[in-house]
Order: sequence, then C-alpha cells, then structure tokens
Amino acid sequence: MAARDLFHSLVRSALETHGWTITHDPYVLTVGGVDFAIDLGAEHLMAAKRDGVQIAVEIKSFLGPSLVTDFHAALGQFLNYQLALEQTDPTRQLYLAVPLDAYLTFFQLPFAQIARDRYAVRLLIYDPGQPEALTWTPHPPIG
Repeated sequence: MAARDLFHSLVRSALETHGWTITHDPYVLTVGGVDFAIDLGAEHLMAAKRDGVQIAVEIKSFLGPSLVTDFHAALGQFLNYQLALEQTDPTRQLYLAVPLDAYLTFFQLPFAQIARDRYAVRLLIYDPGQPEALTWTPHPPIG
C-alpha cells in the first residue's frame, strides 16, 4: 500500500472516530472547465442546528526528498482547491492534512508560518504513530 493510501485511510478513520461523517471520497468538483478531486469531504452535525459544519480535506504525506518541494505542491493545490470551493461550495472549509513530523519541523519555520498566515491555510495535523490523534489549526467551529 502506498504511503498516500495509508495516510488517506488513517485520516478518514480518525475523522470518523471524532464524529465526522465522510460525505465524499473524493470530493469532486468542476470549475471553469477544470476538474478537481479533493481527498475527502466531511460533515459534523451540530446539536443546536439542523445544518452541520462541512469541510474538505486534502491529505499530504510530506515524504518526498524535499519538504520545500512538497510544501510548494501542497500550497499550490490548497490555493487552487480553495478558489474552486469559493465558486461552488463557499461554506465548506478546506483543511490541509499534514503529518505531525512535518508540522513540528517544516511548518514551524518562519517562512512556512508567514505563508500559512498570508494564505489562511487551515491545517489538520495527523500522527501516523497515533492513528486517532488529530490536531486542528484553527479548530473548525463545531458545538
């Protein structure tokens, strides 16, 4: 099984464990003649509302030979998916799922933090060593 497939299943399972319902796998949309396939779409129902919080999650492994190259690809994908969601599903929040080790190393660098802030990148941090552990930054608004 490829690392991407392994992490895909891990993140999906962790979301389900935390009360998220997977609504799309993958979340496919077409905007301006371009097809997109975000890894997951999910919903968390809120007790006080009929409607729930909806998210889309793009899962990255950051296992390539260069974290910088992996970051360039992930950020570009995030920005394109964010633009596509703004056109088709503007209430759905996009998260970039990254492994804990990449978060603790690369994503703590000043440049990565500036880029995250500038482009409002929401992160979902997963730990391959603890499959049910998830950290959100920022946390989705669920009640």
